[in-house]
Amino acid sequence: MKKAFAALLLVSPLLASPVFAQTAAPAPAPKAANAQQSKMGVCNAQAGSKKGDDRKAFMKECLSNKPAAAKPTQQEKMKTCNAQAAGKKGDDRKAFMKSCLSNK
Repeated sequence: MKKAFAALLLVSPLLASPVFAQTAAPAPAPKAANAQQSKMGVCNAQAGSKKGDDRKAFMKECLSNKPAAAKPTQQEKMKTCNAQAAGKKGDDRKAFMKSCLSNK
């Protein structure tokens, strides 16, 4: 009985080891670049071979630039054109609105 118990004690760690074995953790998914990181990449590429204060000034200017104003929506165009067409009537208004709304 003692021999069987001793054998069981010797073998039990071998049987239990697969249960406690660690698997490799999955690699974290890469994060999508946020707007500032994207802008930094673009400015960095544009800076090219500039060095020192020249590069520093360029990067400051590039990173502080605001994005171009978004194209006005059709509704915003309609408001603007209606305001400008005040006082016009009939065919004059119709021609003006057509011209105003088609401008890009």
